[in-house]
Order: sequence, then structure tokens, then C-alpha cells
Amino acid sequence: MHFAFTDEQEQLRRGARRFLEAHAGSLRLRAAAESDIGWDLDAWRRIASELGWPALSVPEAYGGAGLGPVELVAVMEEMGRVLLCTPFFATVGLAAHVLLASQDETHKQSHLPRLAAGELTATLACTDAHGGWDVAQVAAEVRAGRLYGRLTHVPDGHAAELIIVAAREPDGVGLFLVPFDATGLTRRALPTLDRTRRLAELTLDGVAAPRLAGAGVPILRHALDLAAIALAAEQLGGAQRCLEMAVEYARTRVQFGRAIGSFQAIKHKCADMFVAVESARSALYWAAAAAASGSPDLPLAAATAKATCSDAFFRAAAENLQIHGGIGFTWEHDAHLYLRRARSTQTLLGDASVHRERVALDILGAP
Repeated sequence: MHFAFTDEQEQLRRGARRFLEAHAGSLRLRAAAESDIGWDLDAWRRIASELGWPALSVPEAYGGAGLGPVELVAVMEEMGRVLLCTPFFATVGLAAHVLLASQDETHKQSHLPRLAAGELTATLACTDAHGGWDVAQVAAEVRAGRLYGRLTHVPDGHAAELIIVAAREPDGVGLFLVPFDATGLTRRALPTLDRTRRLAELTLDGVAAPRLAGAGVPILRHALDLAAIALAAEQLGGAQRCLEMAVEYARTRVQFGRAIGSFQAIKHKCADMFVAVESARSALYWAAAAAASGSPDLPLAAATAKATCSDAFFRAAAENLQIHGGIGFTWEHDAHLYLRRARSTQTLLGDASVHRERVALDILGAP
């Protein structure tokens, strides 16, 4: 089967690249990463007001553009190329997918139009006691109608205006909408390897919050499959950029009177990077097509894409740094920023081993 963007999707992708190359360069990336909030606020405002990207996956009935997973993948791939520092993934990749997967029309009508307009930042807090993403073992719980517990590694949880909290109930898992100023909510930004995406620890001490209608586990599983595809697109974009950086440097860096790209060892590294990136691209585009068509293969495709793109990004980032040699290890060079993002996204939403286990045990039924 052949997967390719339509002309309209390709125009969206090219437009995203032009904007991000003009407004999200290395200097702005570093400034945003070192700021207190960790976001490029100007880029976020322009993305929302001028480009309308937060509305991509939101149906027109809720003020969105009514597009879908393929368009979101096209944009997030370009965001990954520049390591964009905004709350886009947490808001659109996580929170919006949870709201859309629910059957709660009241809260959809209340929150999705503001989210689509870029007027509301949001995230999802559903980690277990070890910071993992096991939706059946979330760390928060409901006692006497209020939320208690501690959730770690919540993307952009330090500043998001709305937090969708997954909490254990006597008969399963529920989803609750917690505003940023809720009584009993404490938020703490965590020290992280990757400053371009902040993670937070949330403490819930008797928080009262409305519940989303519907069973929490099925909603979460579907939303996290879509989020995994969005994150895999970001990883692919980063891996592609690492490949480009490595090849460009190998062509121009001269050692012993010849470009280092002419040495067999460097050729092999670049070739292996290319194979890994293209394999990841195939897995990602299959997953995006499965999501867009409502295919029953979505869980399998999402798990495959996340595992493959995680591995490809980390390998490309590590090899890019090695090919650059000494300069690649300096703080001034961007190579380490890609390596940090690659490492952090490996574990976000579950690492590659978790998703391979999903493929083997949950989907294929292997012993």
C-alpha cells in the first residue's frame, strides 16, 4: 500500500516548514527553553491566531477545522524538525483527543472551541505510581467525591490552564476536569533532561472537579493511541533533521584532505540513519492512515509507530552527534538538544519496549 500526502496536505506541510524556519530558529528555541514557562509564547500566539493549528483535529461543530490525524501528523513532523517549545502537543495531542473521545457534549461544547482557538492550554495527567502510562493503574484516586494522589511527568502540567486527570474509582477509572487554580491542587515543575518540553508533578489533596461522561479506560486508550501517533510524527521530524545535519556536515567537514563523508565509516553511519528514518516514516504514515480511516488496526499501528519512531530518533540523534565529533558535544551546537528531546520522548507515553509488548501480547496474542 502507498501512503502519501494529498496536494492540500503537502501545502499544509510546506507552509508549516516555512513558518517554523522563519519563527522558530535555534536562538528562539534556546530562549524559550531557558524561560520560566518553557514555551515560545510568541510562536504559540501566532500558531493559534494566524495559522489555526490548534483547530486542525477539532470538528467544525466545535469551532475547529474539521481535518484529521494525517494533517496533524504533517504539522507535528515539522514541529519536531525545530524542537518547537509550545504547549501544542499537551493541548492538541493529548487533551483534545481525550475530550473528543468522550461522550460528554456539555464539556465538549464548553472547552473544545476555546482549545481550537488557542485560548485554552490543557494537558492530560494519567501516570501511574512509577510515572508510567498504565491507564488501569493511575496514581490518583477518588475518595468521597474528591481527588487525591500524586501524578508525575505530566507534560506542561506546570502551566496548563486545564488538566484532565485520570483517577481510580470503585468501579474503574474516571476522567476529571481540573482547572489550574483548583483548591487542593499543587503543581511543581520537575528538573528534566530536555528543557524544550517541561514535565510537572501534580499533588491532589481533596480536589473537587467535574467528571467527563463515559468509561475512562476506553477513552484513554483511544486518545493515547492518537497521541502516540502525534508524538511519533514529532520524533520523525527530529530524526529527519538529525539526518540532514549529519549529511551536511559530512559533506563539508574536511579531514586529511578530503570530506569526512567520503570515509566508509561515516557513509555507513549515514546509510543506517537513512534506513531507520525511512522505516519510521512508513510506520508513522500507516498509523496516520489507520487513524484517519477508523481502522481496527489503529492500536497495532500506533504502537508500531511509537516504537519505531522512538528508536529511529534516538539513533539518528546519537549518530548525528558522533559524526559532528567534538563540536557536536559543545553547548553551543544544537546536536545535544536533539539528543535530549529524543531521549525524553522515548519514555513519554511509554518506551519502545512497552509498545512492542502491546503488539506481542495485547494485539497479536503471543504467549
